[in-house]
Amino acid sequence: MTFFPDRLFDGAGAYATAYFEQYSHAAATLDQDALKRAGELVGDVIARGGTIYSCGNGGSAAIANHLACDCLKGIRAGTSIRPKVCSLSTTVELITAIANDISYDDVFSYQLDSLGQPGDLLIAISSSGSSPNIVKALKLAKEKGLKTLAFTGFGGGESAKVADVSLHVQAENYGVVEDVHQSLMHLLAQYTRHRSLDDTSTLGSVKF
Repeated sequence: MTFFPDRLFDGAGAYATAYFEQYSHAAATLDQDALKRAGELVGDVIARGGTIYSCGNGGSAAIANHLACDCLKGIRAGTSIRPKVCSLSTTVELITAIANDISYDDVFSYQLDSLGQPGDLLIAISSSGSSPNIVKALKLAKEKGLKTLAFTGFGGGESAKVADVSLHVQAENYGVVEDVHQSLMHLLAQYTRHRSLDDTSTLGSVKF
C-alpha cells in the first residue's frame, strides 16, 4: 500500500487536482445506510429535547467545535426546533485541568460523566478512530445510555466498532479524512435543517 502523496508534483495546481481526486474517492466510500441512520440519530435526539455532545483532538477538535455552531445556530434558521449542542473540546481551562490532575485519556469522558443523560447523543470525531480519550468517551456514553456516532478514517480503530453508527472514511491521508469529516458535519446539520423547515416552499431560495 502507498499513501498519498506518493510522488513529487510540479506545482500546487497539480497537487490540488490529485488531492481532490483523493477526496472524491474517499467521500464515495461512505456507507449510505450509515448516513441515513446518522441523520435519524441527530433528528431524533433533537426531537426528544436531548443534547448532542461532540468531541475530538487536534483538527477533529475544530470540527467538533464547528459542529456546535452549525448544529445549534445553523439548524435553527427557518425552523421551530431548538437543538441543544455542546462541544467537549471547547473549554481549555477544563480540559487542561482534567488532563493535568487526572489523565488526558479522561478529558472527554469526565465531562460526559457529569453532563450526559440517557437518550443524549455523542458524536466522536477521530481520524484514526483509536485515540484513547475518544474510545473512553464512547464507551462511557454507551454505559450511561447515550446514543453514539463516530466519524473515523484510516483503519477505523476501536471507535468504529464501539459506536452505534460509524461514518467511516476509507482514506489514508489526514487532510482528506478531516475534510470529509467536516463535510459530514455540514451535511448532517443542513439535512436536519432542511427536514425541519417551517416553510418548505422556500427551498431553493434560501441559503444553506
